Amino acid sequence: MRKKADLVRYQLFLPEELSHRLETLAAKPGATKSAILVDALTAWLGRQAASELENRFSQRLDRVSMALGRIERDGHILLESLALFIRYELMVQAPLAESDEAARAIGRDRFNAFVGRVGEALASGQRTFAEPSEGRSKRT
Repeated sequence: MRKKADLVRYQLFLPEELSHRLETLAAKPGATKSAILVDALTAWLGRQAASELENRFSQRLDRVSMALGRIERDGHILLESLALFIRYELMVQAPLAESDEAARAIGRDRFNAFVGRVGEALASGQRTFAEPSEGRSKRT
């Protein structure tokens, strides 16, 4: 229990209906009007603080959500572009004969060069295709 010196006195004016409800609650054993009002005010102020935090972080979460949406959209565009390119290449290029080892060796070399170039681009942070507004080079 708090000391009386730690408490501040307030004079409140309540609507009659609310006053009757407070009187009913305070009539229960172990309950006091002050305790009920302290609990109610503490809960109300706690919700206000939570609401303020929610407002503060909701703007940041909205920005992060929008950024993730753009990343997801870009990923779908990239996957669709790659799939169409592969499909086109498979339709245009004639299959190699099983016995054409020279052509297969050239294909392996080209693939290894491609994978190496992708690795270099990822390691350096450069992008081959970027929007002009991003401030990055269009070509590496």
